[in-house]
Amino acid sequence: MFDLRRQSFATGGRTEMKAVYWVVCAVLCVAIQMHEARAQETPHHTEGGCPEGGQVGYIPRAVLQQAIPLRNDVGRVNDVVTTKNAEAQAFYNQGVAYLHSYVWIDAARSFNQALRLDPGLAMAHVGLFRVFANLEDLTAAQQELGKAQALESAVSARERRRIEVTAKHLEALQELQSAAKHDAYKKAIETALNADPDDVELWLLRGNAEEPAANGRGQAGTTGSIAFYEAALERSPDNFAAHHYLIHSYENISRNEEAAKQGERYAHLAPGVPHAHHMWGHDLRLVGKIDAAIEQFEIADQLELSWYKTDGLDASLDWHRPHNLDLLSRSLQHEGRMGEAERYIREAMELTPKTAFGAYRQKMLADFLIARGRNEEALAAARAMQGSTWALARFEGHLLAVRALLAMNKVDDARAALDAAEKEIPGAKKAFTGVVTFERMVENQLSEAKGEALLRTTDKKQGDELLLKAAESLASHRGADALEELYLLEHIARVSREQQQWELAERTAQMMMEFDPKYFGAHYAAALVAEHNGNAAKSHQEMAAAKQLWNHADPGLPELAQIDAKLLSSSK
Repeated sequence: MFDLRRQSFATGGRTEMKAVYWVVCAVLCVAIQMHEARAQETPHHTEGGCPEGGQVGYIPRAVLQQAIPLRNDVGRVNDVVTTKNAEAQAFYNQGVAYLHSYVWIDAARSFNQALRLDPGLAMAHVGLFRVFANLEDLTAAQQELGKAQALESAVSARERRRIEVTAKHLEALQELQSAAKHDAYKKAIETALNADPDDVELWLLRGNAEEPAANGRGQAGTTGSIAFYEAALERSPDNFAAHHYLIHSYENISRNEEAAKQGERYAHLAPGVPHAHHMWGHDLRLVGKIDAAIEQFEIADQLELSWYKTDGLDASLDWHRPHNLDLLSRSLQHEGRMGEAERYIREAMELTPKTAFGAYRQKMLADFLIARGRNEEALAAARAMQGSTWALARFEGHLLAVRALLAMNKVDDARAALDAAEKEIPGAKKAFTGVVTFERMVENQLSEAKGEALLRTTDKKQGDELLLKAAESLASHRGADALEELYLLEHIARVSREQQQWELAERTAQMMMEFDPKYFGAHYAAALVAEHNGNAAKSHQEMAAAKQLWNHADPGLPELAQIDAKLLSSSK
C-alpha cells in the first residue's frame, strides 16, 4: 500500500507551537479575505433548486452560466476525465485552473461550458460543487454532488473515488466543528491516493485538507500541507496551483523569502490571473520590496479592469477586487503616496457590498481618514457603515466612530458609539460559523477603542493596560496582509503621545520598528519619543531615516514639513 506518511518536510527547527500560531493567524486572514457570506445574512436559493434568475451564494446564477472563451494564461491543468469531447475536456481543465486561483466566477463559467458540450461530464459537476462550496452555498453544492453521483456509473474508477471524496467533503463542510468528519474527509482522500498515487489533484486537495477545518482551500496550511504540495510538484513540475498554495504555507511559518520565490513562479505560470500577481505582491512586501509589491498589485488591478470590461461583469461580484484595492492603497500609504492611496480607496467604496465581510471591508476609508487626521470626514464614513444591512459592518462603523470622535475630543459621544458597537455584537457574531470567531477578529480593535476612551478619563492606568494589550497582539500579527495592524499600532503610538503616556508611546514605537523597520512611521514615532526623552542625537537620526524612507512621498505632507523643521533646528 502506498504510504502517505513517508512524505516529509524539513521545518528548519521551528517548533510545532510556532506553526500552530501561524495557522491561527492565517485562518483569521481567510475570514477577512474570502469567507464572504454565511446563510444568516446572504440570500440563498431553496432546497427545491435554483431557477435561472436565482443566486448561488451572492452571485446570480446567470453570471456563473455566462459563456466563456478558452484562455492560455491562467495556469496549465491536465486532469484527464471521462469525455469524448476534447473541447469539453479543455473547458473542464480551465475550470480546475480557475478553482486553484479562487476565481469562482470563471471557474463556474468554464465548468458550465464543459457541460454544455458534454452533459455527461460528471467531474464538471464536482468542479461546480467546489465553486459553490467556496461561495458558502452548500445547498447548491449538494445538488451538484447529486448530479455527479447520478453519472458515476459511466466514469472511471478514479473519478468514482473522487466523487466519494467529494461526498465526504460535503459531510465535513456541513459540520465544520466536527473533528471526526474532518478526519473522515482526509482519510477518504488518502484512500483514493493509495489507489491513484499519481493523481496530482488529490495531492493538492489533501494539502488543502490539512488545514484546521474542512473548508481549507490552501490559505492556512503549514509544514504538514507543504509536504503534500511538494508531492504534487514531484509529479507535476511547475504546477502553478502547488506554487500558489505553497506561498500561503510558507507565509504562515514566516519563511517569507521562500514564499516570495513561490509567488514569482505562480505569477509567471498564471500571468493572466490577477490573484497570481496579488500573491507575489504579498511577499515582495514581506521581504521589504514594497515598490515591486505595488507594481504587482497594480498589474492585478489592470487585469481585473480588463476582465470586467471584456466580459461585462459587475466588479462588485468579485471578492478579489476590494481585497486587492485594500492592499494596493495601504501599500501606497506606507510610501506616503497618499493621493494615489485615497483614489484607490474611493474606487473600492464605489463597489456594492454583497456580503457581511464585503461590507466590513469598507472600513478602509475611515481607517485612512483617521490616520490622516481628517476626523470629520472619517466620522461621516463611519456613520455610512452604521446604516449597513449587515450587523458586522454596523459594529465596525460604530467602532471607527469611537476613534474619530475621540480624536475630536468628543468623549461622551465616543462612549455612546462604543455602547452602540457592543449592542451590535450578537448580530455580528452570526457571520462567523467556522473555526474563526468574532472575538478573535475584532479583539484588538475593541481593546484599542476601550483603552483609548479610558485614557481620556481619570482611569488612565486601565486604558494604558488595554492599549498595551492591543499593541502587543497587533505586533505579533506579521502576515502578508498586516498593514492594517501596522497602522493601528501607529494610531496607538500617536494617541499615547497626545495623552502624555510616554512609556506606552516608547514601547509602541519599538514594536513598530520591530514590525516594519522600513516604515516611515516607525522612525517618526521613535524620533518623537527620543525628542521627549531629551536624546537629540537619536531624534535627529530617526527623523533623517524617516525622511529618506518617504523620499517618494507626496510633497506637502505635514509629517514631512515637521521633520524638515526639526532637522533644520537640530542642525543649527
